[in-house]
Amino acid sequence: MSTTSFEALACPLDGDPLERRDGAWRCPAGHSFDIARQGYVHLLPVQNKRSRDPGDSKEMVAARRRFLEAGHYRPIAEAVSRAVLAEAPAGGTLHCLDAGCGEGFYLRELSRMVEEQGGAATLSLLGVDISKWAVLAAAKREKAATWVVGTNAHLPVQAQSLDRVLCLFGFPVYPEFARVLKPGGELLLVEAGPDHLRELREVIYPSLKPSREDDAAAPEGFTRRPAEALRYTIELEGAEPIADLLAMTPHLHRASAEGREKAAALTSLTLTVDVRLTRLVRE
Repeated sequence: MSTTSFEALACPLDGDPLERRDGAWRCPAGHSFDIARQGYVHLLPVQNKRSRDPGDSKEMVAARRRFLEAGHYRPIAEAVSRAVLAEAPAGGTLHCLDAGCGEGFYLRELSRMVEEQGGAATLSLLGVDISKWAVLAAAKREKAATWVVGTNAHLPVQAQSLDRVLCLFGFPVYPEFARVLKPGGELLLVEAGPDHLRELREVIYPSLKPSREDDAAAPEGFTRRPAEALRYTIELEGAEPIADLLAMTPHLHRASAEGREKAAALTSLTLTVDVRLTRLVRE
């Protein structure tokens, strides 16, 4: 199995198919979007921005890259990759989107597993994130993919063009995911379980909120498959990896100044990783 880029992009202004030519993506109406020298394209119209520089900052992206490349979440990436490839056709092309791809760690791990397994099929990869810094970092590391600055709320992707959509610790937009998935395609979600990073949360918050009960109902247009639970322990040694972990989570902004100070004083931390991998099939 080989890895290639994804071509079925759509114009973010009128929804028409985009064609790549002369260093840009162009639609029949004449809208043109230049491909940056690093290989990514910006398909986030200004009217869809909530701030001047939305998404993760350059510093947050660097922290996530250091933490993930240390291997702490590799078991999650391997579980996701197995789920993506579990029922891949023997021939043809499997089109896969990471919606909220960050700096591209999970697609790189998927590409690595594909190379190790071999096979006759082709994997077509697309990563979309609202942070230009994240997409820039992803494009620098993995050339055999299409990288787009865009939003899950209005994916610049043609309808029914994807076999797999990944939403990993992200914000699922089910109607959009249903629109871009082929019938029988799968949405793979990774969500935090009740004990995920509990030890860090106990440090930075005065008390922990009760965990939410799982919603057994499938979103409209989807059918649930059995979920997979993944739980293991990681050891962080030194202040930097603890700071990197905090910087790549929503807890950085939710914690009080006192909570952040307590985390900054830590020099080692044993943490529980507790996540759930949910598979939803497009009807």
